[in-house]
Amino acid sequence: MSWGVGTIWHFVQNLASLLRERLDELGSVTVRDIGIEKCGIVTFTHERREADEVVAALRDQAMNASVTTPASTLLDATSRGLPNMVRASVHYYNTEKEVDRFVAAVAAMR
Repeated sequence: MSWGVGTIWHFVQNLASLLRERLDELGSVTVRDIGIEKCGIVTFTHERREADEVVAALRDQAMNASVTTPASTLLDATSRGLPNMVRASVHYYNTEKEVDRFVAAVAAMR
């Protein structure tokens, strides 16, 4: 907390933005986040893997992610036709190197 809430917020925003950008560059991934102001939660789908497969593969490499289902955001998911998605979160204790490792792991899923 010595950083201050504002500094933490900006750090998380920047790290999540970096994660979205790098995932988007993969081509096999669709980042599903919308809105003007986004948080540290990044949701995405993989064109070749189901969300639960992606999460399991990441866990095998000691990386945390979860599956979010349409039931958790019923109105949005229904209107946008969203499937199950991978939910990754960054926080103030994460690093750019960890984002790179996460993206490399997703990229390796062919």
